[in-house]
Amino acid sequence: MFRMDQPLRPKLWTTLKGYTKEQFSKDVTAGILVAIIALPLSIALAISSGVTPEKGLHTAIIAGFLISFLGGSRVQIGGPTGAFMVIVYGIVATHGVDGLILATIMAGLLMILMGWLKLGSVIKFIPYPIITGFTSGIAVTIFSSQIKDFFGLQMESVPVEFIEKWHAYGNAVSTMDPRTMAIGVIALVIIIAWPKVNQKIPGAFVALVITSGLVSLLSLDVATIGSTFGTLTSALPTPRLPHVTFQEIRSLLGPAVTIALLGSVESLLSAVVADGMIGGKHRSNMELVAQGVANIASGLFGGIPATGAIARTVANIKNGGRTPVAGMIHALVLLLILLIFMPLAKSIPLATLSAILIMVAYNMSEWREFVGLFRAPKSDISVLLVTFFITVLFDLVIAIEVGMVLASFLFMKRMADVSHVQMIDLDASEEDPSQDRSALPDINNQEQQKKGIQIYAINGPFFFGATDLFLEAINQLGYKTKILIIDMKSVPAMDGTALHAFEQMIHTCGKREIRVKIAGIQKQPMQVLQKSGLYAELGAEEGFFDSVKEAVVTKGE
Repeated sequence: MFRMDQPLRPKLWTTLKGYTKEQFSKDVTAGILVAIIALPLSIALAISSGVTPEKGLHTAIIAGFLISFLGGSRVQIGGPTGAFMVIVYGIVATHGVDGLILATIMAGLLMILMGWLKLGSVIKFIPYPIITGFTSGIAVTIFSSQIKDFFGLQMESVPVEFIEKWHAYGNAVSTMDPRTMAIGVIALVIIIAWPKVNQKIPGAFVALVITSGLVSLLSLDVATIGSTFGTLTSALPTPRLPHVTFQEIRSLLGPAVTIALLGSVESLLSAVVADGMIGGKHRSNMELVAQGVANIASGLFGGIPATGAIARTVANIKNGGRTPVAGMIHALVLLLILLIFMPLAKSIPLATLSAILIMVAYNMSEWREFVGLFRAPKSDISVLLVTFFITVLFDLVIAIEVGMVLASFLFMKRMADVSHVQMIDLDASEEDPSQDRSALPDINNQEQQKKGIQIYAINGPFFFGATDLFLEAINQLGYKTKILIIDMKSVPAMDGTALHAFEQMIHTCGKREIRVKIAGIQKQPMQVLQKSGLYAELGAEEGFFDSVKEAVVTKGE
């Protein structure tokens, strides 16, 4: 339910009351283990997003700390995620790194605005088929982007478009390097098999250490971070603002909105999952504000977009983390790794990072949920497939836009299908067991016609999708009609188009000297009519009644 009273207060303030040494010890342990998980992921996501490896760690450190420090969840772990990889790569390819910085800052401002407007609950109403469609589409795109490095294909550049990309892979298949592929397969096997050996130490970290050691000991000629990106810096960058023009802001508004929506949805879904695991309740509006501040800071320091990471959040919970201190420790541990051990990262094979992201893609694919949605109504299947294929074949921004528009149209059609205008036939209703006779007048249809009474009942939301039916019914009023009763007890809400239809109805009835009476009107439609002046025009006592029965049986008629 949408709550307007959610406090904009970080969870850290709440959790520090009664904080114990025992919980601090658990938070430190969880923070260290989550940092070990985040290390290879942050580097891999940065490289695949088209930026240098350090940018991923900078994002995990700066944004990760702020998301925990200011956030509305006890256990949320923030940082770069696979969901952003596709959109970030596209921004960098089109607008460069400065464009990415500007888009990230703009997205952060939008997220803060959503939090201040208390839209934390509303943002979760994005239809599930859209979320599944673009998440699965992103997973396919991530997998596709890792083929070159996993197999060591000799290619100057990889096309951005999906079909062209696979066509280029097919042309380069003969250049596949067996040593690179062997490293990738070893890393993938370790990632899959290691959890059966040890649940605490993440398989991705073990794969990174073992394969880096193999490459160094055997002096294998395979692509590594060092051979591809050169010397890596251990220093944190200084903050800077990109060169901003109105034209750039306009061209980056769409990507910024996409980053803001993706980040908001992913962080709030992660917080909901975490709530179910710890029996807590996150503050969604504060979470959005924290995500916004974190993304602005990440952009200022040259990082990439960040959000709540479900996998790292779950790992935090399973290892005993119960307060935002664990997330802050995770960021500080990554900072120490950056300052002390970053030069060692040059030995990490790119094939290992590709194996890590292939597993990320598999986990993101949600293929069981994707297949399960084929049991849903055809309209939901259409939204799912359209969003999925546009994400894969065209662009994530377009996919979200088209998916939301399509879902909105389908929702409006469903509402129009359940909203209808019905003429009440008193003789028929007497035989209809579904009719509540206590609310109907004690006269028969013949008496109704003699008095010139016509009764219409509007059922369901009265909005622009149902107004044509209403006006069509009004135009069919007989010439003997003297009184028109509109039964609105089943109308929870009406919009501006319905109000306009009401004005037309009153105008038509006025010309034909037909008196209009409204029966059983609910609160929201009543407020709409009051603001428009129609309530006063019809008259409080002469035009509005509690029931159809009261409207018919009126003194003096």
